[in-house]
Amino acid sequence: MTQPSATQPSATQPSATQPAATQPAATPSAATPVRARPLDKTQLAARIARDIPDGAYVNLGIGLPTLVADHLLPGREVIFHSENGLLGMGAAPPPGEEDPELINAGKAPVTMVTGGCYFHHTDSFMMMRGGHLDLTVLGAFQVSSTGDLANWATGDEAMPPAVGGAMDLAVGAKKVLVMTTHQTRDNQPKIVERCSYPLTAERVVDRVFTDLAVIDVTPDGLVVREIVDGMTLEQLQERTGAPLVAAANLTVLTGNEGA
Repeated sequence: MTQPSATQPSATQPSATQPAATQPAATPSAATPVRARPLDKTQLAARIARDIPDGAYVNLGIGLPTLVADHLLPGREVIFHSENGLLGMGAAPPPGEEDPELINAGKAPVTMVTGGCYFHHTDSFMMMRGGHLDLTVLGAFQVSSTGDLANWATGDEAMPPAVGGAMDLAVGAKKVLVMTTHQTRDNQPKIVERCSYPLTAERVVDRVFTDLAVIDVTPDGLVVREIVDGMTLEQLQERTGAPLVAAANLTVLTGNEGA
């Protein structure tokens, strides 16, 4: 697999063939009520897991992305990497069987699969920066219409900056998937025309998974591939800070295992 350019989306990314008319960005406060039910974090993790191919080397970011490992399709082998020096990371151990010296980058107890290995932190970052990971799933405060990622600082004193290995993963992984809610707790859009928070990396995001939609970053703009049942494109646009285009084969977003 070849690594996407820092200035051009991945060549493997779906194109927006026969798109509907672009929807202009709207003021979030003007969003109309809908009966659509957003995906919960477990359903969202299950949906992302369906996009991870067999045999992939994957890094899951701290927080929500770690849930993806619990929802892999049966029979699918995925090798999980953790930037603190693990390859072949397994599921969380049963209560009472935690090893305090076996943790992931978020300091949560984990296990190792047969054949897993440990290595120095420096070697781990060489894997990340050298393009050896097939994909990473990261959280985000904001994603721009061109795939810029902001996920390490907001300027809020109550939320200290925490970059970790996000910058290295964002520019080193062959594909970058984002897992986030569509809006903040005060109903501000996380998908915006231009990020107002400090950037983690420019033009790196390939696909955004939110609790309302699956959206690709393409040369044709932000293309909505899937949307939750009961929500229209216009209603989704009201909750988004950048113009959206509907894919010709727009489908319903579900979080069912193996759907």
